[in-house]
Amino acid sequence: MKSNKIYQVSTLQALALGYTRPVVTVQELLEHGDTGLGTFESVDGEMIILDDICYQAKQDGSIVRSDDSAGVPFAVAGSVKSGRKIKFDAMPDIDAIKLELTLRIEEDFGLNSIHIARIDGFFDSIHARAGAPYRSQHVSLKDILSKTQKDFCFEGIQGTLVCVYYPDYMDGINASGWHMHFLSEDRKFGGHVFKVKMSSGECLLQKMDKIEIQLPREAAFDTYSLKEASQDEIEEVEQGKG
Repeated sequence: MKSNKIYQVSTLQALALGYTRPVVTVQELLEHGDTGLGTFESVDGEMIILDDICYQAKQDGSIVRSDDSAGVPFAVAGSVKSGRKIKFDAMPDIDAIKLELTLRIEEDFGLNSIHIARIDGFFDSIHARAGAPYRSQHVSLKDILSKTQKDFCFEGIQGTLVCVYYPDYMDGINASGWHMHFLSEDRKFGGHVFKVKMSSGECLLQKMDKIEIQLPREAAFDTYSLKEASQDEIEEVEQGKG
């Protein structure tokens, strides 16, 4: 049986505590999956991987195709091409989408597994965020985003949600529950999503049965006390509060 692997760069605890130095390049990351999300060196915007291409959402919500040589401090990537197909009706908010996805993985007894989903649809509104580069050592992600993060809203837009689910027992390695980034169909707009209203959508949902984590190789990584990462701060950042 073919294994479905998710590849992760570093850990969320390290990013939350300010480890934003490059661990791999975009080119190396793309060797491990066609779909994913993350960020770039010095938290230079939000990453969306779709159809084997890596995009960068800038501070104003605009999109550029990232350079293969760009540094990646934190990201996940995998393949959804053989995933389960699901049709979505109108969803009033992000919680409704997360609940529907969670119910679908629960149907397959998958709550203790990692999942990647892509939802192609029409969105009444997308509230998202992205930051600008902030070079630092041991400055928390929350503090970085409080200085650089900008929020923006897209209305009446076609595009794709890239969604990653980690189970509760992996909290800290990554954010437990669902984490979503958006990329417009015309590849012009995107970011880290914290509010969404969807008219309709089609989803590919892929259960992963293997995880590979590439930890930072440099000695500076070992100066971080990863257990001190605040779960409250991680949740605030995940919800777009910075």
